[in-house]
Amino acid sequence: MQPTKIHDVVANEFGRVNEYIVSQLKSDIPLIEQIGYYIISNGGKRLRPLMVLLAAKASLHLDDNKLDKAIKMATIIEFIHTSTLLHDDVVDESDMRRGKKTANEEWGNAPSVLVGDFLYTRAFQLMVSIQSMECMAILAETTNIIAEGEVQQLINCGDPDTTEENYLKVIQYKTAKLFEGAALCGAVIAEANDDIKTALKNYGMYVGTAFQLIDDVMDYTSTAEEMGKSVGDDLAEGKPTLPLIYTMQHGTPNAVSRVRHAIETGGLEQLDTIIRDVQECGAIEYTEQCAQEQADLAIAALAPLGDSEYKEALINLAHASVKRRN
Repeated sequence: MQPTKIHDVVANEFGRVNEYIVSQLKSDIPLIEQIGYYIISNGGKRLRPLMVLLAAKASLHLDDNKLDKAIKMATIIEFIHTSTLLHDDVVDESDMRRGKKTANEEWGNAPSVLVGDFLYTRAFQLMVSIQSMECMAILAETTNIIAEGEVQQLINCGDPDTTEENYLKVIQYKTAKLFEGAALCGAVIAEANDDIKTALKNYGMYVGTAFQLIDDVMDYTSTAEEMGKSVGDDLAEGKPTLPLIYTMQHGTPNAVSRVRHAIETGGLEQLDTIIRDVQECGAIEYTEQCAQEQADLAIAALAPLGDSEYKEALINLAHASVKRRN
């Protein structure tokens, strides 16, 4: 990605978000601060809070009071996202994220889950302070749907018969929904009209879907250093992602057998061979094409917005979501 160029148009506001994030990690319990600072400062592009800022600014009706609320909303979105990462790493038994040990690997499962709960509840405290029932309704629905997506993904693990439709529903729930909520809340805080709200809501869903599709591609095309996690993590967890689903539909009989067995058992014994199977049958190109289609839909969704450097940044963000390799 090219995060610097995309961030440039809201550099001052983004700096304020980072400062506010740190201020809201404070707690009388030292372990909460310790783990909170560790996970929050552990890299990441903060695309979701960036989307709040860009959506709010692109709505072209942002005064100082609304901007203060946008800073808070960006922090809320980052806290919700971080809490889901803490919980996901425990569920997935992950030991590395963004090139560093996960919090559960460093401190154990129980502290990670509980600090995730702290961040989640702190997000709702901040939501109340914004005093927007519309934003609260959006994020109440968003967080509930994210939880449903996580449970459905857990159900899908180990099931090689998961359909492409079911897979897409899962990633729209567990990943894209928060992008959607971020963009929509940015528009709500800016008091944009309904057409702009709908445009940004759709934009967020499309970009989030493209982002996750490429994330799933990288499990079979990138190194651990590039991804910041172990190669084959999805396969080890028995997750039937789109590259694997496509391989089972279009691969050789031996490839189909290998992939089905790996999903059912969560085994990495044939990882190198399966990576070659995925790459040789066209699964990577197909998944990348699906991601590009989502990015194109995201850009088209922005049509109702007036031209501005913020709209241009949103367009660039959609392009970058399918070009990234980390």
